[in-house]
Amino acid sequence: MRTKKAARLLAAGAALTALTLLSACTSGSQHHADNTRDSKAPAQVGNGRRQMDMLPGMPPVEDSKDLYSADRPGQLSPVVKDFPNRVYVPNTNSNTVSVIDPETYKVIDTYPVGRQPQHVVPSWDLKTLWVNNDLGNSLTPIDPSTGKAGKPVAVHDPYNLYFTPDGKYAVVMASMDRQLVFRDAHTMRVVKTVPVRCYGVNHADFSPDGRYFIVSCEFSGELLKVDTAQMKVIGQQRLPYRGAMPQDVKISPDGKLFYIADMVANGLWILDGNNFTRPRFLYTGKGAHGLYISRDSREMYVSNRGEGSISVFDFTQNRLTKKWHLPGGGSPDMGGVSVDGKVLWLSGRYNSEVYALDTRTGRELARIKVGSGPHGLAVYPQPGRYSLGHTGIFR
Repeated sequence: MRTKKAARLLAAGAALTALTLLSACTSGSQHHADNTRDSKAPAQVGNGRRQMDMLPGMPPVEDSKDLYSADRPGQLSPVVKDFPNRVYVPNTNSNTVSVIDPETYKVIDTYPVGRQPQHVVPSWDLKTLWVNNDLGNSLTPIDPSTGKAGKPVAVHDPYNLYFTPDGKYAVVMASMDRQLVFRDAHTMRVVKTVPVRCYGVNHADFSPDGRYFIVSCEFSGELLKVDTAQMKVIGQQRLPYRGAMPQDVKISPDGKLFYIADMVANGLWILDGNNFTRPRFLYTGKGAHGLYISRDSREMYVSNRGEGSISVFDFTQNRLTKKWHLPGGGSPDMGGVSVDGKVLWLSGRYNSEVYALDTRTGRELARIKVGSGPHGLAVYPQPGRYSLGHTGIFR
């Protein structure tokens, strides 16, 4: 979310503070349902295990009841097991990346990158971290074995970056260009440019079978459904709240629902991705922005940037169970969970700081000064077999 735009639009959410839950609705002129074969739900076979018509080339789903089963504490891929534990913080206003040692809670390095770095994104093969220099029209590679930056690669308007589950393509969220740009995942050469009819393509997550992904459009309050293999938009709907501003997107562990944070509606939209029907709503707090799954897949941490709090959603109970407030306030934004699952790391977007929180109690462990406008920080390495992008969506 671009800072100036956020400051102007957050005020529009005040009228919704009394809202708790909108009922689901399957009708409406803004809904365009998808009936393509590529997005069909998993089928049942004789032994009771769920089989999926998966995207060709995608690694098999280890546990259809828990998409995050490969993300358990300390379950590091051989690719990353020797990488030093670090927190990489892109400072959008300072045009730098700060590197934090999570053991000492100290900044150990800061180096310049391109103009307005937004997110630090692990590559599909886990070998590279890409800094999205949005206004610099480039990606700066970081070698996670050394923590050092390499030569930038020219990529236009890289607000955010994702990878298809088969590892073939990078998907650039070209927010201002109003495009989804599919690029070779290694060379970043353009393969296909997909114009979109919404404003501010932003965050995304993929279906369990990898056949489609859901994209948030923050400036027009819309959601897209995109066919991965065909590289085309197959569904589009406007969220049923005036001034809606959808942000981060995460799929539930069982793969049945997508959760979309909304900074203006101040909570989560809960979407049936397969049917792409109108979502229902759950209030969490002012300026709901980032979504992060616990290492045991039981909980999801929701950063409420506008009120300096983190809401905790329990998947097993299907409800919010806790809310943690940062002592002295703050602006918790994007981040990730430590390798052992004990620490939640979040950038403080408007406070030039990073927060480390105990995931059991919500207690603030550290508050670390960094550059101006810290945004999509990456905790790295993290458990998982491969990365789908953003600040770390691992399967």
